[in-house]
Amino acid sequence: MRRSFWTALFLSSLSVTSQAQIKSEHAQKTLDIYRTIVEVDTSKTKGNTVRVAQYLADELIAAGFAKEDVRIVPKGDFGTLIATYRGDGSAGAKPILLLGHLDVVEALAEDWVRPPFELTQDDVNFYARGTVDNKFGVAQLTGTMVRLKKEGFVPDRDLILAFSGDEESGMTTTRMMAYEMPELAEAEYALNSDAGGGSLTADGVAVSYRVQAAEKTYATWEITVRNPGGHSSRPRDDNAIYDLAGAVSAIEAHRFPVMWSEMTLSYFQKVGEKIGGDLGDAMVTFAYDPQDAEAAETLRSQPSYIGSTRTTCVVTMLQAGHAENALPQSATATVNCRIFPGVSVADIEAELRAVVGNEEAEFVLLGDPTESPISEIRADVLAAVSKSVHSRHPGLDMITYMESGGTDGMHYRSAGIPTWGISGVFMNPDEMYAHGLNERVPIKAFYDALDHWSVIIRDLTTPE
Repeated sequence: MRRSFWTALFLSSLSVTSQAQIKSEHAQKTLDIYRTIVEVDTSKTKGNTVRVAQYLADELIAAGFAKEDVRIVPKGDFGTLIATYRGDGSAGAKPILLLGHLDVVEALAEDWVRPPFELTQDDVNFYARGTVDNKFGVAQLTGTMVRLKKEGFVPDRDLILAFSGDEESGMTTTRMMAYEMPELAEAEYALNSDAGGGSLTADGVAVSYRVQAAEKTYATWEITVRNPGGHSSRPRDDNAIYDLAGAVSAIEAHRFPVMWSEMTLSYFQKVGEKIGGDLGDAMVTFAYDPQDAEAAETLRSQPSYIGSTRTTCVVTMLQAGHAENALPQSATATVNCRIFPGVSVADIEAELRAVVGNEEAEFVLLGDPTESPISEIRADVLAAVSKSVHSRHPGLDMITYMESGGTDGMHYRSAGIPTWGISGVFMNPDEMYAHGLNERVPIKAFYDALDHWSVIIRDLTTPE
């Protein structure tokens, strides 16, 4: 009975997506690409991003790309793919970058209901690690490049596919591409397949389409408290674990100040008007008066929206002690922060130090955080994305937003290249299991996205 219901629902959902489209050469090729790359484990310890990059390179060359225009650039254990779709230069404009990443986060087969590195499906969804993040975007972009080449399309400027190899871990390949490759640095702007996209209600109704135009700064500190320690049979008033616990409690209780930009206020106004109810009312109130304490507190209590209202810092890991019968000589908390654009990493560290209130506590900043600006939306880019979105969902609201997480886009923005996230996927946010168990994407979303990138590319690179 249950299967019959879902089968009927799936077949009904495909009434908008024609069977001819599903059986088209472009659909078959994109699905083949999707299946092939999803079924290769490209998590950080496997070293398989070079393998996937080589497969995609072969597909592009077979479609008509010149061999010299397709490069696999390794860095450490990771591989990147850079492929240039040559234009005729008639626009006299710099290239457009098309971004994605080849790697995925780890997935343990014993934890999953389905095999994480085999593309399986039921009547509604495709399942596997990377089906959304970000092999959906990589497959759709690559399939579109193959399609356009076979159709003989010639853009009025160069298009450059730039697929990184370790976005989910160190972003070393992303940094290399954004800061060390002159041909990419010359781009006018970048379009990222790893962010943005459409939101659906639980019953499949389109609510809005979001264009990612900013990201918060990702910064992590290790805060360590030290002590001479001693024998556990001789407790002392000062104890590294107790001192650290006080610091952790202080961080938990701290509220970073409410912040906003014109983009975030516009986002809350549009989304609030759509969803209604108490949460929607709080969003609209915040949009008109971000200093309204009650509205700000309502949004702070919502994990999906707190990141759009302020900087956040949360303790994510603890390490302490060295033996069960010894007083701890050190205790360390890992604190991960997502910092509002325009606020420096140094300012947040200073605020954390004040919150902890322990001059003996050691703060160690991990890695090299990247502060990136907001990319103000261009009219031509928004018009092209709207053309694609409205071909599927006429009149749907287009909303620019700030990502609470992080993507390759932060480095391109930091390098001076405006970047917008414009994924072709439409799905219910509550069904978004990227990085989690049993990652999935609606089958309908896959097929509905097949024209997304070609519509946008043609609109941006076809002479009037």
